[in-house]
Amino acid sequence: MEDEEAEAVLRAVGRQIKAWREAAGMRQGELGTALGYSEEMVSAVERGRRIPKPDFLERADEVLGAGGKLAFMKEDVERARYPKKVRDLAKLEGEAVEMGAYTALHIHGLLQTPEYTTALYALRQPAYSEEEIERLVAARMARKSVFERVPRPFITFVQEEATLRRPVGGTLALRRQLEHLLEVAKLRHVEIQVMPTDRADHAYVSGSFRVLKFRDGKALAYSAGELQSRVISDPREAQLLEMRYGMIRAQALSPRESLAFIERVLGEVT
Repeated sequence: MEDEEAEAVLRAVGRQIKAWREAAGMRQGELGTALGYSEEMVSAVERGRRIPKPDFLERADEVLGAGGKLAFMKEDVERARYPKKVRDLAKLEGEAVEMGAYTALHIHGLLQTPEYTTALYALRQPAYSEEEIERLVAARMARKSVFERVPRPFITFVQEEATLRRPVGGTLALRRQLEHLLEVAKLRHVEIQVMPTDRADHAYVSGSFRVLKFRDGKALAYSAGELQSRVISDPREAQLLEMRYGMIRAQALSPRESLAFIERVLGEVT
């Protein structure tokens, strides 16, 4: 586990499962057999060393007669599955009234399809395990709830043209990803813009970043890196990136032109 918060949640859940198992007079192996898991898995969950899937908690609740008390923990456990930096970022996204993101190397995480995200993580070296990929994909997909929350935040994206053409996951995955972009762009509180590769003027060519504004007028920036990402709370630095983002939006294609551009790229994908 990466942080104390997640560890505390998993230890608490593990203790509850153990208490209900012992109250039912079952051994770990017996519970594992009833749930369709190994004894080692049950032991690891009870010690807070493995993250139980929703199915594990639901079946354990039923087998142990917990009356919904174990199944009720699914939401807390699901959050604990996500890396701390993802949970922290999701919290900021959940509070922002306006967000803007510039992405240079791939489709922005909030715009990705599950298939695209899975393929993206599968490309990483050293390679992630299947369990790690599943966990990371689930975390990224959960953040997309920001599009549905009320009141609606105003969300804008600027994507480099190259991100629309790189066939992450193959041609079919790219087609579905481009189609998804067109669907998201129909939302009234979302704008997607494209920065063409042939643009001579470009205010920022050093990587991806985002700016977030909050109801109290405060602004933060978030710089994404391969090995380390950071929240920028210094007002001067955040204002600098906010200004650069405004310049990038002005230099990119307009939202209407960008949709036509994406449709054209989609037509070229065969």
